[in-house]
Amino acid sequence: MTLTRLIVAWLVVAAWFMAAALGAARILQTAPPTAPALWWRAAEAFVATLLGSLWFASLGHGEWWLVFFLVGALVTLAEAPARETDRRTTLMVACANVARYVVAGAILAWRLG
Repeated sequence: MTLTRLIVAWLVVAAWFMAAALGAARILQTAPPTAPALWWRAAEAFVATLLGSLWFASLGHGEWWLVFFLVGALVTLAEAPARETDRRTTLMVACANVARYVVAGAILAWRLG
């Protein structure tokens, strides 16, 4: 795994996470994320890329979707108590968070796998 491949994969996943944050704000009709929030998405993408590189370089190639589904579910469950919205919005955000990680896993499978 070369550093160039990791950086390119990270940039693509970071772009996906930022686009997902902006799209979610538009769909939920909330204020768009601030610049610091987008930087946190870039940091989150960096960690997801490191996880993907570990998975694809050493642990395996199969069942990547399950790994990223579980990580997405873990992140969603960790954030859930902080939300004070109705159940439908909470469910929509939870599904979007899990889907965001599964798509990130697909991007990493494509770039690193």
